[in-house]
Amino acid sequence: MSSVAVDADLVALYRDLHAHPELAFQERRTAQVVAARLRALGYETTTEVGGTGVVGVLRNGPGPTVLLRADMDALPVLEQTGLPYASTARATDAGGREVPVMHACGHDVHVTCLLGAAAVLADERSAWSGTLLLVFQPAEEVGRGAQAMIDDGLFDRFGRPDVVLGQHVGPLPAGMLALRPGPAFAAADSLRIVLHGTGAHGSRPETSIDPVLMAAATVLRLQGIVARETAATETAVVTVGAMHAGTQANIIPDRAELLLNVRTFDPAVRDRVLAAVERIVRAEAAASGAPREPEIQALESFPVLVNDEDACTRTRASFDRLLEPRRVIDPGPVTGSEDVGLLATAAGAPCVYWLLGGSDPAAFATARGPGDMGQIVRRLPSNHSPHFAPVIEPTLDLGIRALVCAARTWLAAA
Repeated sequence: MSSVAVDADLVALYRDLHAHPELAFQERRTAQVVAARLRALGYETTTEVGGTGVVGVLRNGPGPTVLLRADMDALPVLEQTGLPYASTARATDAGGREVPVMHACGHDVHVTCLLGAAAVLADERSAWSGTLLLVFQPAEEVGRGAQAMIDDGLFDRFGRPDVVLGQHVGPLPAGMLALRPGPAFAAADSLRIVLHGTGAHGSRPETSIDPVLMAAATVLRLQGIVARETAATETAVVTVGAMHAGTQANIIPDRAELLLNVRTFDPAVRDRVLAAVERIVRAEAAASGAPREPEIQALESFPVLVNDEDACTRTRASFDRLLEPRRVIDPGPVTGSEDVGLLATAAGAPCVYWLLGGSDPAAFATARGPGDMGQIVRRLPSNHSPHFAPVIEPTLDLGIRALVCAARTWLAAA
């Protein structure tokens, strides 16, 4: 399959989406843009599925139903890329706070590529037979968008797919794809922890039970879960992404809040890590003489994304024919998480979900093998960084071609 020659219109669309990001379940403008383009291409288009989701259906004779999925939401991140189309957007988050908003995870790439693929597949209807089910999903970042669409009757209303396909842009060289069969993306659990203390004047700490010190000790102790309680043959990540306490330098507050994220692949490891988190939080509160038990609240949860082995083999063969040798790699287990697997599980269909390289290939010019590539990737801005900025080309070109190639692998020949 040759280059799709990404035109100025798609580049402008990408820049527009990047400049106008929207938080989870707030993707109204993005949904309007998507729906208008799908309708213009001849897709049966339905909006407000699962809140702000959009579904496009193109029926083209007998054959399999292929689901292609892109997520639409952005993150509460202040963009620092310096791009001329950088986001300056702000929004009110689910907690009522005004926050900056950025497409720091690349969902603008995902939407643009799927719309580009929708156009190619609609134009090539004489070459395939079957049904395309395009799902533009809200709220992936909070792990609730896929389930919201399922609960809104996605498959009862639009039909069940024979396969679920999708991709995620990341800091691999643009022009490369990465696909791993089996457990491919980690499970994720996010927790909110509130530690209670006794407030006092900053000059008289002896009259307080300091929740800031309690929180600091808890954060340090939590690092021992991976360092000292997880075997080298197991995978776990424990990240404290936020800590909030106090309002003034001379006031000891009466509470501190931690936001915590856990990534695992093995259910037994997950259970053990979550139990260790609770044990440490309660123990540090007790050691500090906290007047109340800490609050531990589950916020979000993603299951492990498991790529079907047979379906990956079939799709990988097509990717190998699409690209030059060594341009399709196995990235190993990815500790990022995705809720697209819920769509496949609910439909009873195999899932094939791959990584799309989005970094400037010039950054990898000195790489002589996978080890060198891994070192370079660690130095580049990653997803969720305020500096994350995929190069437009060849990222969009390959992203569109990969989706078209994968879809055509599963659709019937005309």
